[in-house]
Amino acid sequence: MDPIFVAWPSAPLTHSLVHTSIAALGIPPSIISVLPSPPPPSLIQWASYDCIDHALTASQPNHVLSSSYTIRKALIRKHFLARCIQSYLVKRPGSLLAKAIPLTWDIDIAYADELDEMWSDELWDLGSVLDANSGDIKRWFILKPGMADRGMGIRLFDSKDALHSIFREFDCDLDDDEADESTTSVMTSQLRHFVLQEYISTPLLVDPNEVPLSTTAQTPCNLQGHKFHLRAYVVASGALTVFMYERILALFSAEPYRAPMRSDLELTVSLAPHLTNTCLQTHRGEANVRLLDELIGCRIYSGSEESSSNLLNTVDVAVIKQQIADALSETFRAALDQPIHFQPLPNAFELYGADFLVSHEPTGFQVKLLEMNSEPAIELTGPRLTWILEDLFKAIGIVCIQPFLQRSSRDRSSTSLKVGETLHNLHKCLDIKVHASMTC
Repeated sequence: MDPIFVAWPSAPLTHSLVHTSIAALGIPPSIISVLPSPPPPSLIQWASYDCIDHALTASQPNHVLSSSYTIRKALIRKHFLARCIQSYLVKRPGSLLAKAIPLTWDIDIAYADELDEMWSDELWDLGSVLDANSGDIKRWFILKPGMADRGMGIRLFDSKDALHSIFREFDCDLDDDEADESTTSVMTSQLRHFVLQEYISTPLLVDPNEVPLSTTAQTPCNLQGHKFHLRAYVVASGALTVFMYERILALFSAEPYRAPMRSDLELTVSLAPHLTNTCLQTHRGEANVRLLDELIGCRIYSGSEESSSNLLNTVDVAVIKQQIADALSETFRAALDQPIHFQPLPNAFELYGADFLVSHEPTGFQVKLLEMNSEPAIELTGPRLTWILEDLFKAIGIVCIQPFLQRSSRDRSSTSLKVGETLHNLHKCLDIKVHASMTC
């Protein structure tokens, strides 16, 4: 029986879910926690990126299966993803990604003073917008470090001075080697590459308190609209099939939504109504985590006054899910156009967390891709919804692991699935043959 190498040293929940998934296959594999030397003739590596022997994955495509692609920066680094999608849209302006991403710039900067030259070069058009910002109606923008995660380094700004102030703040922290995970401070090693995105000022708003966490909890009377983003788990397999797990999470902000604002004497903006990262709300546990499907029937607090009494319905959720699936398909196609930075392998698979915001526009709902995450922080889902993670990992076992274990009698159910169809709660978004991968 093929041994399965399992190692998740900093993710105990993932480690447990992998073991549960393997046990559910009903096959008695040999699970190992250390890679032997020399390696066995056939091997599965279901482990964190840093624990995987990537050279073995590349050299033994017929005998080794690994749980991560070796090269995938085009997806998981914010500045690489921005460039990847921008390049794709230049060649395919009609792609639905044109509506599914915020207006974005990426910059390479180490010190605040470097902004002065950028206003007349790569940030000229952004500078023009900021110079025109005045009065009560302003366009806001959001700054994100390209290689940070868990909300670190995120800031809002509406002027050149505000952006300068943010980078001066980072300059003061250059001697800091550690960042507090409960804040949005950023480590020195995460500085330099940044993306600047137009802030989506029309988010879909509902109140998570309409969905009680227990049967005994009572719905409060003073409900208010909260901003939230959607976390869709994505399974990429081989070269290349992409699945979207249909049970999508909705992660809410700690405070009711209000439009960004500051006084003339302030350059910083409170992020509490705007940031929805669960990593920044660990003290609240799972209080702000729901399933998208649980929001059906909740009142919508965004949009025009005429629609403010509407309820989110089944059709709305279906439309949102389909938009996410379509955007994921196009995102992976865009990544495939960058073979230096994304190289899918026929003997690998990987789980991603894709984050989307739903914009409530006059024409309806429109999802916006925010980022893609490798090795997503699934532990922040919370105990109440751990069951969806168990279901997800069991599905990964069936679709990605079982066919490798049973090569002599391969289950073709997932490979015969058509794009748009669903099996084991995995909705197939993309199925494309990447010929270059066969040379690995």
